[in-house]
Order: sequence, then C-alpha cells, then structure tokens
Amino acid sequence: MGAAGERIGVTGHRDLADPLRVRSAVDDVLDRLEPPLTAVSSLAEGADRLVARAVLDRPGGRLIALLPLPPEDYVRDFAEAGSVEEFNDLLAAADEVEVISPRLDDDPSREAAYERAGLAVLEHCDRLLALWDGAPARGRGGTADLVGSARSCGRPVEVVSVERAR
Repeated sequence: MGAAGERIGVTGHRDLADPLRVRSAVDDVLDRLEPPLTAVSSLAEGADRLVARAVLDRPGGRLIALLPLPPEDYVRDFAEAGSVEEFNDLLAAADEVEVISPRLDDDPSREAAYERAGLAVLEHCDRLLALWDGAPARGRGGTADLVGSARSCGRPVEVVSVERAR
C-alpha cells in the first residue's frame, strides 16, 4: 500500500447509542492502519458519517462517497435534524463522488439501491470497518449482510461493537 495508504470501507448502523464512545473506538482502529487513509462510504446517517469524519480529521485523510441514489433522492431517507446539512458538508469534502446507478435489469427498489452501494463500497476498499451490534441481517444490504460478503471474499474486516439507540 505504501504512499497510497489504506482505503477503509464503512458499514454500520444509523442509530448509534453512544457516538462519542464509538468515535473513540474508531480512532483506536484507525491508529493501527497505514496512513494516509481514505474512507469509502455511502454517507448514510450514523456509522458512515462518523467514520468519514474520523478519517477526514486525520492528516491526509480523504473521502470517496459512493451514493445509493442521487443526492436529491437520498436526502429523503434522512431522519435526524441537521442531517441534510451534515450530508452536504461531507459531500463537499469528498475527493470523489459517484452515484451507483442501477442497470436496467436491476431491482429498482431503495433496498436494492442500498445493497448495490454497499457492494460498491466493498469493491473499492482494502478493508471493511463495521460499526455493528452483531445482530443477524434484517434485510438485504445491511451491516450484517455486508460483513458476511466481505468475509466471504476474504476482505479484512474490523468490527467496532456498538449498541443501537432504541
């Protein structure tokens, strides 16, 4: 990897119970990796953005945003107050932005769009950082699903154990 550093794919939950503790644990993981680091993220609320910020806060940190939907459609899925502004700030800070476009024969559902974006993150990273509660998958394209895909293809996976806000 040398001067290029590592590309860190991000997956995780949107509803983190203790973001400050999680950020500290993420920083501990990032400290062990070879800089400069690049976050590869779909910029969903929660885990994706927390890791993107943690990487951007480091010297030479970069961000590649692989979005499941065009930004104007994607923001409709954001629930948190201030989320659209945070998303736009990170989008502006990204070194590369790509919307993962479905092929004509692909499933056009939102769930499928999120699944495709997760797989694109996996394809573009050297290792996957999962902020995960360890629970089994609840549907396609979620954290557990992507961790399983990463392990199946031999991609290194770092798991930061999290609790979800209920």
